[in-house]
Amino acid sequence: MTGRVQRQVRGVRLGPRSVAALLLVGAVGVVAVGWPFLAPPDSQVAAHAQDAPWLFAGLLVLLVAVAAATISETGLGPKAVSMLGVLAATGAALRPIGAGTAGIEPMFFLLVLSGRVLGPGFGFVLGAVTMFASALLTGGVGPWMPFQMLAMGWFTMGAGLLPGADRLRGRAELLLLAAYGFLAAFAYGTVMNMAGWPFLAALSSHIAFDPDAAVPVNLARFLAYCLATSLGWDLGRAVVTVVLTMTLGAPVLRALRRATRRAAFEAPVAFEARGEQDGAYGRSRPGRGAG
Repeated sequence: MTGRVQRQVRGVRLGPRSVAALLLVGAVGVVAVGWPFLAPPDSQVAAHAQDAPWLFAGLLVLLVAVAAATISETGLGPKAVSMLGVLAATGAALRPIGAGTAGIEPMFFLLVLSGRVLGPGFGFVLGAVTMFASALLTGGVGPWMPFQMLAMGWFTMGAGLLPGADRLRGRAELLLLAAYGFLAAFAYGTVMNMAGWPFLAALSSHIAFDPDAAVPVNLARFLAYCLATSLGWDLGRAVVTVVLTMTLGAPVLRALRRATRRAAFEAPVAFEARGEQDGAYGRSRPGRGAG
């Protein structure tokens, strides 16, 4: 044990086009979930409050696909695709275990650790693909699915952006990941609440979205909606993520890092000219052509 910390291996290295695609998806995603607070009451978007989530959902499907394709073009090789498939399948299989009951969703814990080890680019693709696969597995396909894919992509990508990836290890790293998982679990629930909240506009309720109300009024309504409908689930998700991270995080991180080192995602591929290969072959077995 020399005490040296190896350089963090990334499953996907983000290039300029990948970063641009992620920024575009992020900007449209912010508008898609935050438009009730961004659009003025007299705008056409507010006038079509019941249709806007569907329109944004269709747009997000295309943009998430563009971002995934761009990232794959810049570095998602066969080894990374295999790793992506294994982790996405594992995450999709973990989701139905709790069926969302009281926020018991162990999938979040695995995605936090995977994003930490494999980086933000891989993390975004993994989060979106895992949520897509789990939606197909559980039958949860609807206008909310693109928002789930985007939010989970953000969730996993954020773990890859945490500091100290090359040097922070042990209990300090687990505490960092647990704290991030706790906060991100609430952030995920808030994003999903914002995506579905405008559908309540037709209800006569003090927590429903009112297209004619001012931003402070709708903000108060949204906070009341979160407290009344999802606080328990978000808290359960956050606590489960923290508990699993602190108890199982160390061996899972070691396994993921060992797998990425053996996969050698970043190992350069070199091809030799045929003449060089023949020369090397002749030198290695000099007696072959003597007779």
